[in-house]
Amino acid sequence: MPSPVTEQGPATFELWKWAWVAAMVVGVLTWGLIFYSSWRFRRRSEDEVPVQVRYNLPLEIFYTVAPIMMVVVFFYWTVNVQNEMTEMVDDPDVTVDVVGQQWSWTFNYTEQGEGGSTPYTVGTTQIQPDLVLPVDQRVQFNLHSPDVIHSFGVPAFLTKLDVVPGRVNKFQATPNEIGTYVGKCFELCGAYHSRMLFNVQVVSQADYEQYLADLEEQGSVADAPLLGGSDALTQAGLDDPSEDEVEEAGQAEDDDEEGGQE
Repeated sequence: MPSPVTEQGPATFELWKWAWVAAMVVGVLTWGLIFYSSWRFRRRSEDEVPVQVRYNLPLEIFYTVAPIMMVVVFFYWTVNVQNEMTEMVDDPDVTVDVVGQQWSWTFNYTEQGEGGSTPYTVGTTQIQPDLVLPVDQRVQFNLHSPDVIHSFGVPAFLTKLDVVPGRVNKFQATPNEIGTYVGKCFELCGAYHSRMLFNVQVVSQADYEQYLADLEEQGSVADAPLLGGSDALTQAGLDDPSEDEVEEAGQAEDDDEEGGQE
């Protein structure tokens, strides 16, 4: 498993590590009992008949109680880790609206540009986009999809979350190590799913501010996050039909019905 590079990541790492330890202990105990029973109660002569028993009450109770206790312990620690990984604060330092579209990503640095504008980066199937984050800052990721289910994940963050059309899933993370990491879509989302890759660059606050300024200088800035369309280059709501178009569509439908009746 990758070394965690967020404040929240060690919780997942510790759960994963100790779950393996517990599994190995149970495995060694089970294998030991199997081999011991095979040797201790082996047949010693051709005409030997084993003692016939129907059940062993203490053993049956142990077989029932022990797995239940194991599940309770695993459930308790899993819920604790889940609560830590999904904890949301009301005032994150940075908000990034992420769009997963067939088949790349758009990263909106929401209201972080001049005058509350939103610098953004758009990827394509040929060009992997970069997600740039400031170190030691709590980042909220709002996940959007205009088409199908995707899954936003950064292995080094030890977390991922589905990107579901029609709803906005959210999580927060605090990167604490400067470096470059890989991210990808973890949900099979169509023919070019394998191209939904991106790079994560965790940089200093000064470098982060310079990156946003460079995006604005390039013209990659909008009044609001870009949340849909081909390669997420159109803004949600801008393509809604006008009243005239709705009336024309309704008139055309009425004409079709009249023609069908005739």
